[in-house]
Amino acid sequence: MDATILFWVSLILTVRVCSSAPFIPQDNYLINCGSSTNVTVDNRLFLGDFNNSGAPLLSQGSSISLADPSRSLNSSSLYVAARVFTRASSYAFDIKKVGTHLVRLHFAPFSSQKYNLIDAKFSVSANDVSLLSNFATQSLVLEEFILMVDTAELEILFVPNRESGFAYVSAIEVFSAPDHFLIDTGIKFIGRNGIKEFNRNITSQVLETVHRINVGGLKVTPFNDTLWRSWVPDEDFLVLKSAAKVASSSHKPNYQEGGATKEIAPDSVYMTAQQMNIDNVTSVFDFNITWDFPVEKKSNLQFVRLHFCDIVSVAMNQLYFNVYINEVTAYKDLDLSTIMLHVLAAPYYLDFVVDSDHSGVIQVSVGPSDLSSSLRKNAILNGVEIMNIKNLVLSQTGKRKKHLWVLLGSILGGFVVLSLLLLAGLFVLNCRKGKGKGKRTESMGWTPLRVYGGSSRGTLSEGTALTSPGTNGGLGLKFRYVDIQLATNNFDKKLIIGSGGFGIVYKGTLRDKRKVAVKRGVPGSRQGLPEFHTEITILSKIRHRHLVSLVGYCEEQSEMILVYEYMEKGPLKSHLYGAKFPPLSWKQRLEICIGAARGIHYLHTGSAQGIIHRDIKSTNILLDENYVAKVADFGLSRDGPCLDETHVSTGVKGSFGYLDPEYFRRQQLTDKSDVYSFGVVLFEVLCARPAVDPLLAMEQVNLGEWALQWQKKGLLEQIIDPHLRGQIKPSSLKKFGETAEKCLADYGIDRPSMGDVLWNLEHVLQLQENGNLNESSSERDANSSEQQMPAEIHHTPLSNMRLERDNGDGASDISTSQVFSQLVTNEGR
Repeated sequence: MDATILFWVSLILTVRVCSSAPFIPQDNYLINCGSSTNVTVDNRLFLGDFNNSGAPLLSQGSSISLADPSRSLNSSSLYVAARVFTRASSYAFDIKKVGTHLVRLHFAPFSSQKYNLIDAKFSVSANDVSLLSNFATQSLVLEEFILMVDTAELEILFVPNRESGFAYVSAIEVFSAPDHFLIDTGIKFIGRNGIKEFNRNITSQVLETVHRINVGGLKVTPFNDTLWRSWVPDEDFLVLKSAAKVASSSHKPNYQEGGATKEIAPDSVYMTAQQMNIDNVTSVFDFNITWDFPVEKKSNLQFVRLHFCDIVSVAMNQLYFNVYINEVTAYKDLDLSTIMLHVLAAPYYLDFVVDSDHSGVIQVSVGPSDLSSSLRKNAILNGVEIMNIKNLVLSQTGKRKKHLWVLLGSILGGFVVLSLLLLAGLFVLNCRKGKGKGKRTESMGWTPLRVYGGSSRGTLSEGTALTSPGTNGGLGLKFRYVDIQLATNNFDKKLIIGSGGFGIVYKGTLRDKRKVAVKRGVPGSRQGLPEFHTEITILSKIRHRHLVSLVGYCEEQSEMILVYEYMEKGPLKSHLYGAKFPPLSWKQRLEICIGAARGIHYLHTGSAQGIIHRDIKSTNILLDENYVAKVADFGLSRDGPCLDETHVSTGVKGSFGYLDPEYFRRQQLTDKSDVYSFGVVLFEVLCARPAVDPLLAMEQVNLGEWALQWQKKGLLEQIIDPHLRGQIKPSSLKKFGETAEKCLADYGIDRPSMGDVLWNLEHVLQLQENGNLNESSSERDANSSEQQMPAEIHHTPLSNMRLERDNGDGASDISTSQVFSQLVTNEGR
């Protein structure tokens, strides 16, 4: 027994000693380029690139040493000189250890009498693998790459572009990485259709570092990192700062075999984290902490490494949480204490390869798991690393180049032949079209608009542009920034009509005197960029009378601006509570609800997948001058599930008080999530109070839950808006309450579709117009029963019935109300 204990103690001590020993790379080249001076930086010695004979350590090419005239060569700075290349030139490094290496290139531009380094534009490759293309910079930049070196020599080649004529570099680092730094197994691939195993070797890829984040902590300098890395704080990337709270520990991490080491990330990264800020939130609400990290839109794949260390738990199995990347569930029910063999504060990391959606953002979220105790709901994140995967590999032999040219020739030849065939086919089709008149496609209000031209900046999907202006606001006008300034009187504060998470909304007037609403995103906002692109993409595909039309957009000077048709009466919320507008009548409220329901119904059913709005609320239902309701703000919208799927797995987004509890719990989005949100809106319309009011008593804070209690007691009339007292006919109120109650069912499968909701609201309006204001409860029940829809009609999906003929702008020849009245009244039957 004693021998066994001694063995384990010795093993633990051995592991800890090994993990705490400083890393010494076998290959370690640190070059102070263009200088004969050796410089010490962060306890590391950078050698000047002149040998004893004075010749530069270059394998080939032509270069000169250039000194910064504003700084002395005796200065200790690493950037007082640079190596300037006037033609293709390279450094060659002897490699002692084959394997993963880190390559860092320092560029510090300055101006001399002969060269202004700011004007340099060039490309860099390592062993024929492209690292930088058309590179230029006006400030100090450190570019880091991680790559496999499987030869005895590493050649770093600098090639000037023809327009600038020269290239340069200020310093170079080349050193071997620890054996465990990158591992090919256990990596998950996150694509647009979900998550699966990554089936390629990450060690054979070239990675370019984009972000290295110390979540919840201060900046970490190379001096405090065993691989001499910099880690920056996460504050600028947090989507909602109030959702997160810093956690920290004064104890060193418990490094374990099978987990992270100090070379994966330094102590300070694992000793700080962001956790859920639940101090001012009741336990009823779950939420995620979310970070948006900007990446290049043109990058296809990113390598994402997330760092975790449970420094918030005091016992095992207290912390369960979910991890999301780009709204896909990357890891469900993560329990760090179990993974790390029942050891707390043990560093751990997860690796992912993410297929970019070209939005220019990688979004990372953490949130509580269903396994979490209601008293201990929490989620943490300690660090994030994001790297571009550079997948352009140049041929290394003449044979490969020959094969490449043969392949390219075949492809181009095939493309030419195919193009000729397509042109011939188009010519034949045009001739046929000239002989006859094409048929008009009819639909239920969902009319994809024609497109003209192409997007010059790739804002929309490939080959797609917004359309020319139309009678209902139109789509597709790409505004110049100067025109937007003119329309809003240079964004005059007097013209502000609203604000939100995306930015500020201004009232504007175009040159043709049309009134518009101009939504200006916060310049440079990472949060607004995905919403900006989503809004344009969604509204370029649809048009309907009860959906707010997009007039155009502007994407100049780092601005993100959307221009909509102007809605004279503003958001529905302003008409329900507040002194700005007179109270709406019950009939007006019903007509508004019916209009909004029509818009949402068309979103859900207008295509094979449909669109889920994901942020239905009273502020996103706008009213025009005639009080016609239109659904707005599609920044959070998502395509619905495919035909063989039941839901979309995604991180939770929306607004407190309107969020579907099932979507909260399971992170599974369906169109029934919009139905739940609309149910809250129905009670908001009836009671004229906010969805969440923290100033009220606890049982009244959440409108949906509170109103449901009164509805189930049969006492809904006691909480209605005082302005409506005496207006609502009992049968109408009864049916309205039942409809809202069904929308707020706990499980989506128990909720009606938006088509059924629309049908029921039409029924409510009919009961209001035909019912008796003073009928008794028994008469009310009889009348309600008498005017129920026939079972065979009630369960028929509205999307399968041709009720109206679309006129292109979402209007109809006959209204749904007219059709409905023929079906539900005795005469109509």
